[in-house]
Amino acid sequence: MADPRFDPVLDRARRFADDWLASLPDRPVGRPVDDADDGAALRARLGALPEDGTPADRVLDDLAAALEPGLVATPGPRYFGFVTGGALPVALGADWMAAAADQNVAARVMSPAATAVEEVTGAWVLDLLGLPGECAVGFTTGAQMANVVGLAAARHALLAAVGWDVGTEGLAGAPVPTVVIGAHAHSTILQALRLLGFGSGRAVRVPADDHGRMRADVLRDLLAAIDGPVLVCGQAGQVDTGACDPLDAVADVVATREHAWLHVDGAFGLWAAASPAHRHLVAGAERADSWTVDAHKWLNVPYDCGMAIVRDRAALTAAMSTSAAYLPLAGADPSSRVPESSRRARALPVHAALRHLGRAGVAELVERCCTLARQAAEELAGDPDLEVLNDVVLNQVLVRPRDGDARELAAAIARDGTCWVGTTVWQDRPALRFSVSNWSTTPADISRSVAAIRAAARDQAGTRAE
Repeated sequence: MADPRFDPVLDRARRFADDWLASLPDRPVGRPVDDADDGAALRARLGALPEDGTPADRVLDDLAAALEPGLVATPGPRYFGFVTGGALPVALGADWMAAAADQNVAARVMSPAATAVEEVTGAWVLDLLGLPGECAVGFTTGAQMANVVGLAAARHALLAAVGWDVGTEGLAGAPVPTVVIGAHAHSTILQALRLLGFGSGRAVRVPADDHGRMRADVLRDLLAAIDGPVLVCGQAGQVDTGACDPLDAVADVVATREHAWLHVDGAFGLWAAASPAHRHLVAGAERADSWTVDAHKWLNVPYDCGMAIVRDRAALTAAMSTSAAYLPLAGADPSSRVPESSRRARALPVHAALRHLGRAGVAELVERCCTLARQAAEELAGDPDLEVLNDVVLNQVLVRPRDGDARELAAAIARDGTCWVGTTVWQDRPALRFSVSNWSTTPADISRSVAAIRAAARDQAGTRAE
């Protein structure tokens, strides 16, 4: 029998979910932000803190009405911004189960079930991505914190190797490792360097080729001139072009150093390893010491979920674990692998998605998105007002109006509402990013979206001609 305290509230939440999910195929994708308004209208709809309580079902009614004007159809089939996947139905269902169970996955004693899910699912991810089975896997909020975790483990291990306990002594006076990153390293790497005290401005940058891949030959020369420990950050999936660093060659260079650590930021690109047709793009990734991968991107689980993967379990535990007299924690507990003590069972949707898809299904999802990205590039390249700027190797298409402002074009596309694309700066000029990573996107969605982009580009060109 349903609990009457929850039943009407959960029914109302289910009605909201049904209406929202049913609207995704046809609703306008974006909600253009009015810079002058700055969200004031949405905040006003949420109202002031009430003096007296409000019935629970009415709270959800009011929330649904207040939020609707500001919701973006990111889980829908024509959202192509920020490499944002949708949510597989099975992953969404598992996420609801995680919320209802309300488990704190800090220690095994707090939730034996959720801890077991993390252990099994982590092993599945290692197998799927071809990474060493001895690695530890921590489930983080996303790639940002996964990068922090991986680089924190590197910091501990590299300094311990030269006799410095960074956990106790900090970085003041330490023989701080030299950090080496690619010219197109993702912003989350730079943020991780700031959070960990390395400093983003101190990192040595390695030049990249025309598609954003680190040049391993230049890396070799740079490392030859550096004394002391080094931390090299490679990349699987450049955020604009999808290109992957030549990780085998990078690993060869790093292997020549005595005290060196290779980290691979593979937020979306590392999933290429799950596809027989694309795993050659990340060959050598398995030789790294730590990795980052997102699940709420290409695996299509709800926000939030990323994974930090570290080969040296002891270094990870030393960097992340906490202790207190009241905490029954051990080195094998989940909190020894991530920064948070209190966190939800975010591995459960990942487990559900992997069990539902299987090895073949994950490969098919990756390959289908890559095929759709190539379709988009081919259809966009046929327009005289647009120029495709990259070789489409994964799910990223980089495009620019031949004579016009890419940001203005993106704003026009958002106003139209057929699809939503992101913007970036490539080779010192604005461009559009078209990222395909949603399980529900079809070839028809691609053609419909390309038609809208071409129409907006045509209008932009016609306005300039006038």
